[in-house]
Amino acid sequence: MPLTAVGPATAVEPGPDQPITEVPPPAVLPSTTSSSYFDTPRDLAGCPYRTSPPPPVDESEVPKPGQPSPTPPPVPETPAGGDALAGCDVVAPDDFEVPGDVTASAWMVTDLDSGEIVAAKDPHGRYRPASIIKTLLASVALDELDVDEVVEVTDEHLEGAEGSLVGVGPGGRYSVHRLLSGLLMSSGNDAAAVLAHQMGGVDATLEKMNARAASLGATGTHVATVSGLDGPGMMCSAYDMSLIWRDAMSRPEFAEIVATQLTGFPGYPAGEGADPPDPADAAPYSGPTLREDGVMVNPGFVLANDNQLLYNYEGAVGGKTGFTDDARHTFIGSAERDGRRLAAVLLDGTSVPRSPWEQAALLLDSGFASDGSVGRLGEGQARDDDDVTELAAGPLGSSGGSEATSVGGSLLEEYGPWLSVGAAGLVVLAGAVLTLRSRRDRG
Repeated sequence: MPLTAVGPATAVEPGPDQPITEVPPPAVLPSTTSSSYFDTPRDLAGCPYRTSPPPPVDESEVPKPGQPSPTPPPVPETPAGGDALAGCDVVAPDDFEVPGDVTASAWMVTDLDSGEIVAAKDPHGRYRPASIIKTLLASVALDELDVDEVVEVTDEHLEGAEGSLVGVGPGGRYSVHRLLSGLLMSSGNDAAAVLAHQMGGVDATLEKMNARAASLGATGTHVATVSGLDGPGMMCSAYDMSLIWRDAMSRPEFAEIVATQLTGFPGYPAGEGADPPDPADAAPYSGPTLREDGVMVNPGFVLANDNQLLYNYEGAVGGKTGFTDDARHTFIGSAERDGRRLAAVLLDGTSVPRSPWEQAALLLDSGFASDGSVGRLGEGQARDDDDVTELAAGPLGSSGGSEATSVGGSLLEEYGPWLSVGAAGLVVLAGAVLTLRSRRDRG
C-alpha cells in the first residue's frame, strides 16, 4: 500500500484518502453542527469577538465540577501593534492585494525579522488557536529542557492524551528533540502530554505557557490545554499568535524542526526493532512484530510533516496546522524570499474554497509583493520588543544522523501525493474506523 515506509502513528486521524486538513464528513459531525458550520465564514459586523471567541459547539469547554469559568483577559484601551489595528476589518497597504479566497475570521502577515505588520484582519479578535498553540509549548520546553535528554515513557506520562497522536508509547525512549518533532510535525497530543509531565505536570506547564505569553505581550491569550484541544477559556488572537510564532522562531531548534519534512521516529517499547529508521533509506513498514523475548514491538517509522506549505510553496521555512470543532481551522505558515522572511497566521478558518495552507500561501504572496506595513509587533506595549531574542537565520536543516531530515528526491517523489496525511494520518492497523471523539478533537 502507499507510503509503506511510514508507520501508523495513530488510529484517530483521517485515512489516506482524506487530507488531514479536511473537515470530518457529515456522518460523524457532532449532532449540534453541520458541514455548513465548518464551511461558512463568520459575520464580523460590529467586531463581535473582541472579548471572547464564538460560542462553542460542544461541551469541551465546560469547566470541571467545582471550577469556575475563567474570566476573559481585559481588552486594552490602546491596541497593541498600532492604532491601525483597532478594528476588525482588513487593514493593509495600498500595494497589498487582499486574496478573495481567504476565509479565516482573523489573519495577520508579519515580517519575522523586523516585526513589521504587513496586513491584518481582526488582529485582536479572540478565537481559539487549536494546535498552533503547540508552538508556545515548544518554546517553553526548549527554554526549560535539554533537547538531548532521553525520556523513558510510562503510562503515567500519557495520561489524558487524546485526539491527534504521533505514536509515543509506554516503554519507548525518546529524546526531548524527538518529542518536539512529534509535537510540531504531526501535532502529537501524546508528545504534548509527555513534555508537560517533564515540566512538572499539566497545571504547572499551563502556568508557564500563560506566563510566557504574557511576557511577550500576548494579552488576549489564555491557554487552557497544553495540546490545543478546546478547554474552558481557551483563546488567542492573530496578533498574539504572531508574537508567539516570532518568538518561537528565534530558537534554532524550533526553526529546524518546523522546516523538516521527514524524520525517523522511534517505536516502543525500546530495544530491538524500535529504532527510528533513516528516512532516506527506510524499509517498508512491517507493522507490530514479536521479538525473540516475546515482547510485541511497534517498530520505528518515518514521520512526515503535516504542513503542506513545506512541499508546495517556494521558500517555505515552516508552520503549524490546527483544527478542533470549536476552533475550526487554524494555520501558521512562514516563507523566505530574497532574504525576507514572512509569517501568515490564520484563525477560525474554513477549508473551502481553498485549504488553510493554500490560503496562507495567498497571503504570503501578497505580503512578498508589498513594501508597506500597518504596524509593528510590540508597538504601543509596555514591554520592550528587544526582549525577544535574535531570530534564527532560517531553516537550519538536519541536526545530524536520523534525528531530523529535510528530504527531497526519491522519497518525496514517491510519497508526495500521500504526505497530506503525514505519519499520523495513516490507519494501517485500524483501517478506516474513526472514533467520533477523536475526529472532533483533532488538536
